[in-house]
Amino acid sequence: MRGDPRDGGRRRSAAAGEVGRGLTSLRRAAAAGLLLAGAIAPLVAQSQDSDLVRLVRGRFTIVSHPRDSALARVMVESAERNDTFPGLPRSREAVRIDVAPDAASFRALIGPSAPEWGVAVAFPQSQRIVMQGRFAGVEEGNPIEILRHEIAHLALQEAMGNLPPRWFDEGYAAYAAREWGREEALSTNLALVLRGIPSLDSLNDGFYAGAQRATGAYALAYRAVAELAALDRERGLAPFFEQWRRTRSMDAAIRAAYGMTLSGFEERWRTRTRRRYGALALVTDVAIVGAGVLGLLIPLQRLQRRRRRQRLEAMREAELEAERARRERALEEILRDSSPAERSASDPEIS
Repeated sequence: MRGDPRDGGRRRSAAAGEVGRGLTSLRRAAAAGLLLAGAIAPLVAQSQDSDLVRLVRGRFTIVSHPRDSALARVMVESAERNDTFPGLPRSREAVRIDVAPDAASFRALIGPSAPEWGVAVAFPQSQRIVMQGRFAGVEEGNPIEILRHEIAHLALQEAMGNLPPRWFDEGYAAYAAREWGREEALSTNLALVLRGIPSLDSLNDGFYAGAQRATGAYALAYRAVAELAALDRERGLAPFFEQWRRTRSMDAAIRAAYGMTLSGFEERWRTRTRRRYGALALVTDVAIVGAGVLGLLIPLQRLQRRRRRQRLEAMREAELEAERARRERALEEILRDSSPAERSASDPEIS
């Protein structure tokens, strides 16, 4: 993700020419932090050079602790094999990737302003990426996908400079990394129904508004870039990037490449996203609520059935006990009503 212009006055707006950007890729449901490239300590501060494994593949150099060397090899070889990005010319800049051996080293490398749940940070000005190693765990996502996301930030910066706004930068990185799982966040986001789809400009603020809103912002940015690429099924984003570099205007580039205005594209994106995911989010949330209610009703129903069985068993036992009592009383009455004469007549005569 891109650095925040509010971060110590280090950045100006894109129109004025931004400098010193930092790009952070967070795990699936994560938000962005505010990073200072100058605050990053060198990796050797956390470990001696002799303790590190250095691998070079093409334009990529990856540096890791020995216990992360196997993971580092897989990542850098994948990066070299897949070193092209949608619509952009092939990148030429050398890239350094530092793999932090533990959480403390990662925090020291990326600086104190980054969110504690970040898993990778890219710094386009220095063509450098810092990633978590094996300690991150599989729940943080596929490290190859995460690395491609970060390299996409660098490739976009190399080709387009500071032209892309924040929402496009993050959306393009997710699109280039084929993070289709981003759409899952939209299918369960009831805010789409309650608040509606934000504008592209206001989408930028969502990356700083906490984990939940940032997750939605990443997903919506991904959808915007995917929607833009779908306007030309054959060439995708290539004509748009070509016009954008020439005109320095996103609106003019969309007009020239796709025959519509930026506002027209934004309305198309909002309408299609709301139509596609708004109702689905509502149905999903209703289903979740229904499942929760059902989850409460099932135990209650089972409890009622158990109590009903207990009552029936108690009633049957009471009926059996009453029947036994009636038989005993009846027998007693029969014995009591038998006269002594009848009993003596029935006795055999003894002489």
